[in-house]
Amino acid sequence: MSVTNTGVTPQASGGAAPLAPCGRRDHPDCGIRDVLDRLGDRWSVLVIVELASGPRRFRELERAIEGVSQRMLTVTLRRLERDGLVQRTVYPTVPAQVDYRLTAMGTGLTHLVQALTDWSAANRESITRARAAYDARAC
Repeated sequence: MSVTNTGVTPQASGGAAPLAPCGRRDHPDCGIRDVLDRLGDRWSVLVIVELASGPRRFRELERAIEGVSQRMLTVTLRRLERDGLVQRTVYPTVPAQVDYRLTAMGTGLTHLVQALTDWSAANRESITRARAAYDARAC
C-alpha cells in the first residue's frame, strides 16, 4: 500500500447495486473478460453507435468513424460478426453490394452504449480537468 492510499474507498451513494468481485477460483473472470475485451476495444463501440441508426455500407462506416483505417474497420466488423452482434449481408448485384446491421443481440446493446455515450458527454469536461490536475501534481 502506498503512502497516499488510505485503504478501502467507501462506496459512493448513487443507488447503484454493488458489483460482485470476480477472481474467485470457481469463476476467475466471471466469463465476461472476453466480451469486455471486444466491447472495450478502440472501434467496436463506435461501430455499434453507427449501426444503431440502421444498416450501413462499409464506406459509410469508414467515413463516419473518424480515424479508423480500412484494415481496422474490416477486422472490427469481422469480430463483431463472429460474436453475433453484427450481420453482414451480401446482395447479388454487380458489383456486389454489402451492408452491415446490428443483430437482435447487437441491438440489445444500444441502450447500454447510449448510456455510456451520455455519461461520457456529461463528464468530458470534468475528466479533462481531473487529468490536468493529476498531470500537474505528477510533474
